[in-house]
Amino acid sequence: MANSTPAEYDSPWKEALDLYFPEFMAFFLPEAYADIDWSRGYEFLDKELPKIIRDAELGNRLADKLVKVWRRDNSQSLVLIHIEIQSQYETDFQQRIFVYNYRIFDRYRLPVATLVILADERPAWRPQNYDYQIWGTQTSIQFPVVKLLDYEANWSALEASSNPMAVMVMAHLKTQATNGNSQERLQWKIAVAKSLYQKGYSRQQILELFRLIAWMMTLPEELEKSFNIEITHYEEESKMPYITPLERFAIEKGRQEGILAGRQEGMLKNRQEDVIEILETRFSPVPTSLVETINLMEDAALLKTLHKRAITIGSIAEFEQLIQELTQQ
Repeated sequence: MANSTPAEYDSPWKEALDLYFPEFMAFFLPEAYADIDWSRGYEFLDKELPKIIRDAELGNRLADKLVKVWRRDNSQSLVLIHIEIQSQYETDFQQRIFVYNYRIFDRYRLPVATLVILADERPAWRPQNYDYQIWGTQTSIQFPVVKLLDYEANWSALEASSNPMAVMVMAHLKTQATNGNSQERLQWKIAVAKSLYQKGYSRQQILELFRLIAWMMTLPEELEKSFNIEITHYEEESKMPYITPLERFAIEKGRQEGILAGRQEGMLKNRQEDVIEILETRFSPVPTSLVETINLMEDAALLKTLHKRAITIGSIAEFEQLIQELTQQ
């Protein structure tokens, strides 16, 4: 049975980072976790990222998290968490990481630690450094990489761990492994959800992680009903009524809204890329400023119009003038 809805990885991971950033660091980068003074808190600087990345002239591709923390020796540092949840092989991946890291340093003049989570399906792809040299000058960056596929070989450790990130990794791997097999995904979704009740989590944590699992491990509507029935029976038998019917309804509503939002975001991205591709085919090279302008557009109707006009318009200058006219209406 094929899945009627595509799996959603990116949004659940981003929300998990918002909810469990210290746990994320403890799970994936324990040495850094031990060096951070958590008593002073931490601050997300995500709103600064679009400016930094645009300055780097790499379009609208965003690193996922930028977090300010304090080290135990009282020095301030920035931690860049770059999650490649939907990553594919990229020939310029290492260069992009180098540029992100440098641009953040250039903006804040503080040390920047970059952590890359590779969630792709290519076991051998493990980019960890970028360097170049010319006339005796050498520039390089090396960054730690976590490959989610590696955790499959130590599944028992994930099951035994009480860190919420272990649950996220389990859900991610089994969502990935059951692509196109809804029945198998249903069984794994039930297994992962049941494990929440066995890890000593609070009721609030169970609610949060249950919602993230439901969001990531998408199922056709009928199988989603089967999942909810099975978990309800499990709660009744175990005498652990953690999730009320009203909360279950809210979780399902949020899951559906998340799926819809993800689809809309994907459609916009595709339309942006289509416009740029036509322009590059007809008028290469296309000015970076124009590429950035198109990548920032969120009006589907406007992008559809630009797509049609890009096919026949006479020049880049005319196209830029067209954008000005359409956006001022």
